[in-house]
Amino acid sequence: MPYPGSEYGADKTAVANRMTDNNAILLLLNGSDDGTNRAAELDGQPLYQDEIQVEGHQWYIEQNYEHRDATFEEILHLVHDTGIGVDQYESFIGVLPDYQAEIRNAQVSALAGGIWGIGSESLDWIEELSDENSLSQEYLASVVDSYYGLWGAWTESKTHGMWGVYIAKTRDEIMSEDRLGAQLMRNKFFHPYLTYNARIDDSFSGDFSLRFDQNKPYTHHSQYLKDITLTGNNDANVIVNKLDNHITGNFGKNTVFFTGDSSQYYISSNQDGKVVISDLITGRDGVNMLSNIELAKFKDKIVSL
Repeated sequence: MPYPGSEYGADKTAVANRMTDNNAILLLLNGSDDGTNRAAELDGQPLYQDEIQVEGHQWYIEQNYEHRDATFEEILHLVHDTGIGVDQYESFIGVLPDYQAEIRNAQVSALAGGIWGIGSESLDWIEELSDENSLSQEYLASVVDSYYGLWGAWTESKTHGMWGVYIAKTRDEIMSEDRLGAQLMRNKFFHPYLTYNARIDDSFSGDFSLRFDQNKPYTHHSQYLKDITLTGNNDANVIVNKLDNHITGNFGKNTVFFTGDSSQYYISSNQDGKVVISDLITGRDGVNMLSNIELAKFKDKIVSL
């Protein structure tokens, strides 16, 4: 999606068109990356079933790193290789050479400064990446994954992300510990929130939180969701965050939870008949457009919609 006001992402049409010109293909493969799926030999970027987390599924709620969410990394590689473009090949096939120059500069600095590629056990991997000209792609993937909260719940390190090779686990840590990495993410190409409509797995019931909660590991990630759709028949509820969200209910009974008293919100309907609940306090619950939601729960009372 376009990122209005950003340096390289205000109009991403050229990136998308170049990906088409370069025959960009994402391979969605069964199983795991264990060498047994022959389809991985096809010309495309592989993404395996066992490394895809669906919002609301058990792997996602538990942040199960045996099935860690690799979708951001693999799709990013596809966009980077065939759309943005990677330098140090015989020709540059992307459309954003200036952005790639910034990515390369940040990667070189991070590797030299012990920010990325950390640990002696990474030496062989770094050499392999260097031989195949994949250093900048893998560095950017480490930054992006931590930026969107995918490593915040990882317990094997209190400080590092991406299996310990990157200095930051969270967005705040990127901003304080990887200055050039932070610059790649600030108003450049990537939105500060996730732009897709997340379809919550139909197995989910209970309260799905879009607000960060230290006691809920998945909220390291879900705090950056902007729009969600509940699926299936289970009763499921949503706790809003500070973003402007579109929330769609399922076939069960659904409640949306807000932070303050009902008097602090303006409730209206739009032309499509959807209920719009606007927080009158800036920076708290934002503006939420609700579809097929039965109840809104405020601090002081519950309102039928």
